[in-house]
Amino acid sequence: MADNSKRESVAVNRRSFVKGAFGAGMLGMLSLAGLTGCSPKSASSEDIDGGTFDIVIIGAGGAGMTAAISAHDAGAKVILLEKMSVAGGNTVCAEGGMNACCTKIQAEEGIEDSVELFANDTFVGGHNLGDMDLINYMCENSNAALERLAERGMNLTRLSTSGGASVKRIHRPEDGGAVGAYLVRHMCERCAERGIEAVTQMEVKDIVTDESGAISGVRAVNLRTGASTLFKAKAVILSAGGFGANHEMLAQYRPELLEAVTTNHPGATGDGIVMAEAIGAGLVDIEQIQVHPTVEQSTSILLSEGIRGDGAILVNSEGNRFTNELLTRDVVSANEWAQPGGWAYAIFDHEVYKANTSIEEKFVKRDLVVIADTLEELSQNIEVNPESFMAALTAYNDAIANGQPDPMGREKSRNPIVNAPFYAVKVAPGIHHTMGGVRINTKAEVLTDAGEPIPGLFAAGEVTGGIHGGNRLGGNAICDINVFGHRAAESAVEYVGVSA
Repeated sequence: MADNSKRESVAVNRRSFVKGAFGAGMLGMLSLAGLTGCSPKSASSEDIDGGTFDIVIIGAGGAGMTAAISAHDAGAKVILLEKMSVAGGNTVCAEGGMNACCTKIQAEEGIEDSVELFANDTFVGGHNLGDMDLINYMCENSNAALERLAERGMNLTRLSTSGGASVKRIHRPEDGGAVGAYLVRHMCERCAERGIEAVTQMEVKDIVTDESGAISGVRAVNLRTGASTLFKAKAVILSAGGFGANHEMLAQYRPELLEAVTTNHPGATGDGIVMAEAIGAGLVDIEQIQVHPTVEQSTSILLSEGIRGDGAILVNSEGNRFTNELLTRDVVSANEWAQPGGWAYAIFDHEVYKANTSIEEKFVKRDLVVIADTLEELSQNIEVNPESFMAALTAYNDAIANGQPDPMGREKSRNPIVNAPFYAVKVAPGIHHTMGGVRINTKAEVLTDAGEPIPGLFAAGEVTGGIHGGNRLGGNAICDINVFGHRAAESAVEYVGVSA
């Protein structure tokens, strides 16, 4: 084919790649994509030659870009292939922060944490289903991942609390903004600065193997032209995300979720899982699907768990508090579904508003929040029983003021709701994270059901299973993508035998 045609197919437009991250938050407005993937195929004479690389990375979300930066810095020639029109994946939707233990930020605040405590919280929060080898690896390397982000210009220096955590360990951007958009913006910039090749609207259909079963590349379809392109490589890092936007696939395991709203971007359709399974990858915990308790239903916008971590409480349609707001997401969601109508209001004051800039951007500007100068006025505006509402708020605030136990058993982040104005956001559970996926080991190698590595295939992020068990703790996804995105790069670089 002509040289200019090839360049058009595979060359990265670095400016648009960076700019794309800023538009990634709009992905939720697009229609959902269908599940893709088919059996592996050998090279075809009809394929356009996309070039030869050391490593092809499928998916330009947080895990994929982490892997790309780390692999590039280690000397590998890499390319990122992203089926959506912008980078970011589900990472751009992340609101809270990154869990990490034994960090400088924790030490500065006098927080005593340990790998063992972090790992135990993760295992117990996941209903004792997670793989302890993977959990321990993530926790042991969490601080190094946080420091690596800082070295790359991404500083998560504000400490907060999330559900299921024994101590403060969720690290957030200092300005209180959403962690996902912050990281994606900077990761796109780091990729562009390095000249890492990346192509959007390039949907990988097959992972190609040679006669021995080892990886030899991928076949992708250019969604702009419809052309099939073969990218040759000795290794593939699979970072294509989960299937939280594929309701048909979700309903195979949780039929009651068929009509539920989802916080996932529309590209989260399980493609990578299907492609990996087609060449022999084993799956783990595939039926484990998480719902998040605080999702605005008309827009599917997530109200960050960090907002509850900073002091927000939940009341039902009658104005009554009904749960410890910092229990794990599955428990809070179940408690919420048990309320009249299956929904609740998240109630917080101006101190929480000031600490979370996403409230203004995602809720106030969209007129999704009720604001009042007094709690009494707020109860009237949201049409709950004012006596019940004021009793619930008074009991919560008085327990804090008097050093008494919380009526709902909340022990952490008990901040009084006393500083006007006051805010209420109507929320209900929504599909948030798929914990199951392809089976990996601590080298991020993709394994068969028999536990054997598929030569040259590595994976990181929500496409994998085994780390989060039956429930993911808030803050663990950002930790996961950074720890295992880097680990996949390390292992792939070692496999292909390159050096910086």
